[in-house]
Amino acid sequence: MQNEDFLINEEAIGDSIKLFVKGRVTSINASALDYQINEALKKGISEIIINMMQVAFLSSAGIRVLLMYFKKCKENGGSLRVENPSENVINVLGMTALDEMLLK
Repeated sequence: MQNEDFLINEEAIGDSIKLFVKGRVTSINASALDYQINEALKKGISEIIINMMQVAFLSSAGIRVLLMYFKKCKENGGSLRVENPSENVINVLGMTALDEMLLK
């Protein structure tokens, strides 16, 4: 999924999936991230890894999506984690005290 300043690429790895997110995760496009994660869960994916190395901004809507699916994955015996977060993502997750949960 993409628009001019937001892009999600997907890589399947066995029964896990890695989403590479690039750009600004805003209230407008957080729904695209929601859609990608939800589709992975519908396919029975048990582990979701979100690479946020190229994320310049993470809004509260993006945080809400990550937290919602972290909980859903955990309830279903799977996991969701953020890998290689940009400095901006580290700062936002740290300010919201979600860094220890999502950055394992």
